[in-house]
Amino acid sequence: MIRLTRKVFTDLAIWMTGLGLMMGLVFPFFVVMMGVESGHVLTPWFFAATMTAGFIVGGANIWLAREVVGSRLRTLADHMKMVETSLREISRTGNLEQCAPETCFITVDSNDELGESGRAFNYLIEALAALHRSDAAVRAFTGMLSSQLELETLTTQALQQLLQHTNANAGALLIASGGELKIGASQGIRTPAAIVDSDHVRRALQTGSRLSVALPDDVAVEGVLTDFRPREVLVEPIFYKGVALGVIVLASAAGFSDEVKSRLDLFCQGMALALNNALTHDRLQKIAALDPLTGIYNRRFGMARLSEEFGRAVRATTPVGVLMFDIDHFKKVNDTYGHLAGDRVLIQVAKTARAALREGDILMRYGGEEFLIILPGASKEDSLGVGEKLRRMVEDSSVADGDQVIRVTISVGATSYPEFEVTADQELVKRADEALYQAKETGRNKVIAG
Repeated sequence: MIRLTRKVFTDLAIWMTGLGLMMGLVFPFFVVMMGVESGHVLTPWFFAATMTAGFIVGGANIWLAREVVGSRLRTLADHMKMVETSLREISRTGNLEQCAPETCFITVDSNDELGESGRAFNYLIEALAALHRSDAAVRAFTGMLSSQLELETLTTQALQQLLQHTNANAGALLIASGGELKIGASQGIRTPAAIVDSDHVRRALQTGSRLSVALPDDVAVEGVLTDFRPREVLVEPIFYKGVALGVIVLASAAGFSDEVKSRLDLFCQGMALALNNALTHDRLQKIAALDPLTGIYNRRFGMARLSEEFGRAVRATTPVGVLMFDIDHFKKVNDTYGHLAGDRVLIQVAKTARAALREGDILMRYGGEEFLIILPGASKEDSLGVGEKLRRMVEDSSVADGDQVIRVTISVGATSYPEFEVTADQELVKRADEALYQAKETGRNKVIAG
């Protein structure tokens, strides 16, 4: 239809008024055709009356159009302005409640074009709300990732956020380290270790793509990993520059929506970078903590661990033992066989000491051929027992140097808190050192408690 003005309802008013006047002008002739005498109809007064009636009908139609159609269009326009204002506010404050679907939706009460417009508007609002939810979730997740470098903390917090933002009921984060998968964090899973050997996890790593395992409601599954029966399990591999860093496993009792799966794609991009940084940081931390020759803790890191264990023993009123030992006549070994052979002896002694210790005991290279051992929970008698076991194992071991066999012995000084009452961990080290000195002065190859 030809546009007369730039306003739809003004055009409608012109056309309806014109149509009403035209009908008023034509109506008298129609009446004549119906058999009424023209002298009674084709008069100025009758033409004026019919055209006035046509004008009134046109005006009534305009009013109805504005009330029926215009009100709905006004509602749509008002909601659009509300959405615009809300989007500006959301970009400024990040508050998604400014335009939640329940406040911005339009009531759809017709099945015509206006109803379709309303439904399309509501779909748009729903899509915008989903987009902003995903954006907020990704920003929160990325903010957490950027603030963490410690691998254990990162995996724990990342899993918590993944569960929260995907509405999963249980999950695990597996880390690839040394060619093997290890459990970085898990929540709600009965036997996390079983996931490591899962065929689904292996297949996801091989293909490099997400694996979705759907479990129908009417199928009973024996040995389900979680404390509920999941409807769907997502297995998402994490790759950084083509290198597998880990796997995300999420289980949901209700299944995962397309929105959640799209959100998970965004999460994995940030997770890959953060996990790579954390793994690099972890490797650097280990390198910084280890003695490069023997592979055990260096003095700086080992003494920090002693401080931690001593503080824990004081708070919990539990014992902690300390052993200090060195290799008897080690200078003679270097002078006789050379420093390379001496290094092999140090490595062998460290290896033997690790084998002699209990799980949780801490071994460090204190300096040169001196070593220090921290024994959490060990009394003086326990410390003597560990020291004697270590002394015998070193005495029974040997290092080959060509056709020759090098054998060494060690002297050990032992002490324990609280049997030896001290106020600082350094005093324990000093007491163990004094006992070691006494062992060397009284013949070597023995264990003496201080």
